[in-house]
Amino acid sequence: MALDFYAGCLGGCAGVLVGHPFDTVKVRLQTQDSKNKIYRGTFHCISTIIKQESYQGLYKGMSSPMAGLAAVNAIVFGVYGNLVRASTSDNLLLNQFLAGSTAGVVQSLVTSPMELAKTRMQLQGQENRLVRTAYWTRNSVTYKNPVDCLVKAFKMEGTRGLYRGLWCTILRDAPGFGVYFSSYEYLTSKVTKGNTLSLLSVGGLAGVISWIVIYPFDVIKSRLQVDGMDGKPRKYNNLFDCVRKSYKEEGLQVFTRGLNSTIIRAFPTNAATFAVFTWVFMIFESPSAPKISVEQAKGVLMLEKEMQNYA
Repeated sequence: MALDFYAGCLGGCAGVLVGHPFDTVKVRLQTQDSKNKIYRGTFHCISTIIKQESYQGLYKGMSSPMAGLAAVNAIVFGVYGNLVRASTSDNLLLNQFLAGSTAGVVQSLVTSPMELAKTRMQLQGQENRLVRTAYWTRNSVTYKNPVDCLVKAFKMEGTRGLYRGLWCTILRDAPGFGVYFSSYEYLTSKVTKGNTLSLLSVGGLAGVISWIVIYPFDVIKSRLQVDGMDGKPRKYNNLFDCVRKSYKEEGLQVFTRGLNSTIIRAFPTNAATFAVFTWVFMIFESPSAPKISVEQAKGVLMLEKEMQNYA
């Protein structure tokens, strides 16, 4: 179990490193003002960030999911694994869904503040549409790091500010984890050969399916978490007000904004996670120890997918 945990952490870090630029793009597309758009789409957003903020702009806020990876890893493996083992139902897919959903609810309590810090840091600097200068770079940073972001959010709004968007995070992660686990279980049962390529493909496809199901909640979560950022007047009163105003101003398409970058991200992040996970086992696993199982791979792939809501 210890090797599972550490391999999962290292694999998750690799996935975060590979997938974070796409997460930054997703967040910026989700939260941009429809009446004053900065980005036309995924690749225009990437090129604009690189031009104005260098490649470092794509990795803003990455330290937040990196720092919380071990805690989320422990929660997910612990809650999910114990519930699956304790279940007495013969319906395997239902067990996977319920155990995954419960793990999603529990880990939301930890990841919600982490994602608030990540999301706000990812948006720093995007208002600069002119040539980047050293002076502008030094004086336009609101948050020095995720901890500084959380401290300032707490000073301005208290505990409520740290957990802004919590209900949306739960509404996203509970069904998201459930759909991911159950779809992964179903897809792996249809794969005749459990080789690396098959597992990567199934993990990526399961991630895409779960994101499509819960993506509108992720859009609303991002908008709520950056609402009132930098002391600006708040636009949304609550979750339902955010949904109503977003739909009124931009139509149904607002709830899928940034989905392309999320789908693109699913496969390379799963590949990086699984590769490092396997590499760690090859180095540290004793000859008498059991080989990597589909269940172990599934847990790590799921963890990485959810951490990049980073997911």
